[in-house]
Amino acid sequence: MTMSAVVLVEGESDRVALETLAARRGVELAAEGVQVVAIGGAQAIRRALSEYSGVPVAGLYDIGEERAVLSGLARAGVTPAGFFACDPDLEGELVRALGPERMLGLVESRGQLAAFRTYGKQPAQRSKPLEAQLHGWLHNWKIRYAAALVEALELDRVPRPLERVLEWVTAARLSR
Repeated sequence: MTMSAVVLVEGESDRVALETLAARRGVELAAEGVQVVAIGGAQAIRRALSEYSGVPVAGLYDIGEERAVLSGLARAGVTPAGFFACDPDLEGELVRALGPERMLGLVESRGQLAAFRTYGKQPAQRSKPLEAQLHGWLHNWKIRYAAALVEALELDRVPRPLERVLEWVTAARLSR
């Protein structure tokens, strides 16, 4: 099957999260010719865009990388219409969507609650709200947790950027 569209994401955890959501929504990305590509960070956007020229392209990126992404898109002559910012990143969006209690339950179910509690006792973490602690801790585990985070979500609580990029994919495949 030929490639009908590509979704550029910064890292592997973003790829896994999007593919997991697509599966939960009944969208078979590979069967539809949609490729999700982890580009290794927002600074690689121009290189990635040159590799997929001529193919409809969308993406997810961290809000802190917006300038680099928009600049790369402009230089490549690509419209930013299918690109969506996560604030501050996809992991933060997922922690916020799950809420601290569900997130703690997920950490506990994976046998890592003691490790998280130790992290939370560090001087730099103690004064932070629980949600911020969970977000910070997750950065060390994001690839391992990506699918589980999306699986744990109520489908009406999917973070907007993740939902919107999947909607873009659906629209792109229906317009063929």
